[in-house]
Amino acid sequence: MAMSEAKTTISPSESKKQSQNDDQHQPLLPGLPDSVALLSLSLVHPSVLFSVCTSWRRLIYSSSFPPFLSLYALFSSSASASSNSIHFYSFDPISSDWHPLPPTPPDPPLRLVLRHPSFISRNFPIQSVSASGNLILLAATTHNFLHALPRPLVFDPVTRNWTFGPPFTTPRRWCVVGVLSGVVYMASGIGSHFSMDVARSVEKWDLSKWKKYQVNSNGWEKVSGLRDGRFSRDAIDAVGWRGKLCMVNVKGHAAKEGAVYDAEKDTWQDMPEGMIIGWRGPVAAMDEDVMYVVDEANGALRKYDPNKDVWEEIFESERLRGADQIAAGGGRVCVVCGGEIFVVDVSAATPRLWAVETPSGREALAIHILPRMSNAD
Repeated sequence: MAMSEAKTTISPSESKKQSQNDDQHQPLLPGLPDSVALLSLSLVHPSVLFSVCTSWRRLIYSSSFPPFLSLYALFSSSASASSNSIHFYSFDPISSDWHPLPPTPPDPPLRLVLRHPSFISRNFPIQSVSASGNLILLAATTHNFLHALPRPLVFDPVTRNWTFGPPFTTPRRWCVVGVLSGVVYMASGIGSHFSMDVARSVEKWDLSKWKKYQVNSNGWEKVSGLRDGRFSRDAIDAVGWRGKLCMVNVKGHAAKEGAVYDAEKDTWQDMPEGMIIGWRGPVAAMDEDVMYVVDEANGALRKYDPNKDVWEEIFESERLRGADQIAAGGGRVCVVCGGEIFVVDVSAATPRLWAVETPSGREALAIHILPRMSNAD
């Protein structure tokens, strides 16, 4: 007696799932163990791997592949002038896509005031830095004009998690924030009310030590204070550069004072004359080695020559006029200007500029350059 042949019907969804499973188990390079293939593929630019196949595309976002740099931004909602909604996004330069960061911890809720009807002409600052591959919120204002953050709020792109850092000795707003060699600094500003002691004080937090020894970490430590309280006039970004932290007390072209902190000696000194004269807009340092400034009046991008104590112009564009904030990394200087984001490739023989399209209905407030987010599990 002949036996009839059984027939199996596979649905389109099952077929797609089977194809994906087969792709996940494909070797990265046929004939080689994945561990060996990874060594070879890590030498190839991620944009090339992204365009070849799904398994390589998945690889560049895995924890085993060296992370490429991405752009992280704080956005406000552009739909309403009275809106205080703050949004966090990461821009993937390989896929050219914006991805929202995971939500911040619900307890306590993050309540930051960006706009207030009593101050129509300006936004309240939300101060953030990047250190040791993390995005860190440090200072902001509440609806009743008090400090909004009792401790730092830290986002780690590798784990895709937000965590709270150690409590501030004195929570502040309208202060100086900066990073030098992975150590976060906060200086001056005001607490619940103005105090000359707070306006002169400077504290540091070693993020790398805290991440490794959270239980035994002392958190914030005091360092040598400023000689007066003149750095509490504005929200200022201090710039880590060649073992020193450089800062001015006001933004833009206004007459200003400058100070330089030597971390090794724990001492303050006056800023070189040429440095302070050319500090005419937002400043950032590439790998804490080369400082760049964008002149907010004419859109000129300059870099600092410490030997001559001058800022040398390397590029100029009307699109950079009114620059609000900049970040430098990976051979690029990224600029926030009027809610838009522009990028200048300063590693090219002839610097070139392009715009990064922002998410719909969003205006950029601040940008940072950090390793890309890992894939969500």
